[in-house]
Amino acid sequence: MTFSYSITLSSFLNIQKNDIETLENLSQLGLTEVELYGEPDDIDWKYFKDVLNSFDANVIGITGIWGKSSPNGWKRRLLSNDKSFLKYAEDYVLKCIKLCNCFGGKRINLCLISDPIYSFDVTHRNVTENKKAKVLESCVPLLTRLLKNAKEENVSLMIEPLNRYSTPYCCTYSDVIPLIERCDDLELMLDTFHMNIEENSFEDTILNSQSSLTHMHFADNNRNMPGYGHIDFDTIIKTLKKVSYKGKISFEPTISDRNYFSAVKFGLEYVKKLDLKY
Repeated sequence: MTFSYSITLSSFLNIQKNDIETLENLSQLGLTEVELYGEPDDIDWKYFKDVLNSFDANVIGITGIWGKSSPNGWKRRLLSNDKSFLKYAEDYVLKCIKLCNCFGGKRINLCLISDPIYSFDVTHRNVTENKKAKVLESCVPLLTRLLKNAKEENVSLMIEPLNRYSTPYCCTYSDVIPLIERCDDLELMLDTFHMNIEENSFEDTILNSQSSLTHMHFADNNRNMPGYGHIDFDTIIKTLKKVSYKGKISFEPTISDRNYFSAVKFGLEYVKKLDLKY
């Protein structure tokens, strides 16, 4: 069994002339399954559907745009003491659910961005486990509402643990476990870039999370395509095979050069060779 691959269109937003150019390049690379970027207010839905259809591109889901990755991302706080931020984040996810359903996608990643913490240096300190548990518990009612809405639209919601520099409350699979236990139908997405910073072991994390793991984002430690950094993708692929992982592997590099074709091709071929190895 070989894996199925996709790529995040959000990776190209900062350098592309237009979506047509990006989709044409990805089509030549054989990457016809994509994650649509989660900016429902900025996309002409009908036009984009027509463009995707012209390249036989299939939307598998929506990449949530959280935190500093968007001008409005800082307001998308699913963890906040301010009800206006919670409402803004809830409305954003509801729009993304509609967008996902409209384009035939199946999944959206949720990132638990919180209010800023200025009281300590996250590089050298961690939030206590008791504090984490209390803060994460506060978002269960909101997640439950969103999951109910998503189920009605035939869309799944996944929690994506981020590294401590993005959020101090949900950084590892262990942090997500209580939410998965409390929220029916909540799934897990793992991102190799964040795992490299926060998890003790790629292998153990995948083995322990296999029952809830439904999606993967691949990027190397420097946010380039796999093979351009030091992440052990050999172990990751081998372990995914060991647990009979059936989800997508979606590449999420940071693209900063418009001459990206060869780099994306290299990363894709690098992972496919490992895929065939096991």
